[in-house]
Amino acid sequence: MSSRPFPPGRYPVVVVGSGPGGLQTSYFLSRLGVEHAVLSADDGPGGMFRRFPLFERLISWTHPSADVPRGSREFEAHDQNSLIADDPDLGALVLDQIGEDHRRPARDEMASGLRAFAERASVGVRYGCRWESTRRDEDELVLVTSDGEYRCTVAIFAVGMTEPWVPPIPGLELGMHYVHVSSAPDRYEDRRVVIVGKRNSAFEVGEAIVRSGLRELTLVSPRPPDLARLARSPLRPWYLTPYDEHVRGAPGRYVLNASVERIERRGQEFLLHALDPTRPESVVVEVDDVVAATGFRAPLQDLPELGVTTVLDGRLPALTPFWESVTVPGVYFAGNVTQAAQGLRKHGVASVSSMVCGFRYNARILARHVAETVFGIRLGRPRIEPANVVPYLLGELTRAPELTMQKGYLARVLGIDAEAGIRNLGILPLEVFVDGSHDGVAATLEFDADETIRPVVYMRRRGVLNETALPPHPLRRYEDAEYGEPLDALVRPLLPS
Repeated sequence: MSSRPFPPGRYPVVVVGSGPGGLQTSYFLSRLGVEHAVLSADDGPGGMFRRFPLFERLISWTHPSADVPRGSREFEAHDQNSLIADDPDLGALVLDQIGEDHRRPARDEMASGLRAFAERASVGVRYGCRWESTRRDEDELVLVTSDGEYRCTVAIFAVGMTEPWVPPIPGLELGMHYVHVSSAPDRYEDRRVVIVGKRNSAFEVGEAIVRSGLRELTLVSPRPPDLARLARSPLRPWYLTPYDEHVRGAPGRYVLNASVERIERRGQEFLLHALDPTRPESVVVEVDDVVAATGFRAPLQDLPELGVTTVLDGRLPALTPFWESVTVPGVYFAGNVTQAAQGLRKHGVASVSSMVCGFRYNARILARHVAETVFGIRLGRPRIEPANVVPYLLGELTRAPELTMQKGYLARVLGIDAEAGIRNLGILPLEVFVDGSHDGVAATLEFDADETIRPVVYMRRRGVLNETALPPHPLRRYEDAEYGEPLDALVRPLLPS
């Protein structure tokens, strides 16, 4: 950990970042025998968890007790925060860092778990090496760093969404962004605070400062909190006290569904002008502090000048389903930036690629994809006997943590061919199978329109794709005749005789 490996030079792959995305990607590249260098401007592992979240513990769980062995694949569903590994001794390392009375790690506990993973898995990183610029030199990418130039065929940027982003609202720059909010217990005592935004960081700040003796708290943004979908969100138990108090009529607690027109400074206070579509005149809020909880952007630096197309007002790169830039071959992304590849988004459900419990699986798929398609490393595709197809798929639907975490985004995919037989193609983005052409079956878990978790089976036969949603189970157990018989009837025409 104290050495500085990977001196400037030529490497097949260069990974930028030492947060969970960079560490996880490096681990799987090493397992596949792909030579690579890992660079980081930080002085140690941890990435964004060295700074965020500002106040609260994470909203993702780590349950110490389970009926499966710690470090096993099945245990991953009980621990959303640890990185994953083929070696059980490298799994569930965040669990060791959390106090006995907590189920959610604080950021320092999360960083300690990542440090333990880097040490035990021998993930080498050249710390204190800042990526500064990028250029293309014939078939190579050149990364200019504070230590010198790195040349590579593939660059994987695991840089996180860590740069503050503020929309072009007149006067909003007069306030402070989420990243600059003070955690001093008396900073907001007897003050009036408005928070622009109603997503994770907004409710996190609101929940924290509402306990510090403030006089008035107002959250404002055009979009109301999507309470109809909170069954799929970990927000409500931890962050929504300000909203709950607002709807119950608590004085000095307001959540406005209005767009911010402008912000003006008047002496030592601010005037926020908001447009409520239900009112003819604007709403004016007099406050002492304005917090822009308006989100983050990925620190892409000069990648757009290299040709990397962006989305969401330049906040994220436009990505393929395998997290490669759609416009610059060889430029990939790992970590929470992989949320830019949105998948199918059925019923409006997004992936959880913004969280460790989602992008840790993306990293394994990404490493395999790069190893195979760029460096020609042949990976096994185990054969499955026809009689084992239904039990195998039902077992995956019941226990696979990838499907449990990345609902509607990742799927277990089997390829079926009259000559090659039935091959296990692994866990893949569901979008890859749906938009593909080969015959086969993909099994996943999805939320339906009523917020109910269902197993869903996609099948392609002779180029025709069909989708079948199976009944839900109250305990999410799918290994009995209620599921085996209909699944067998579905896949039997697809199986080789």
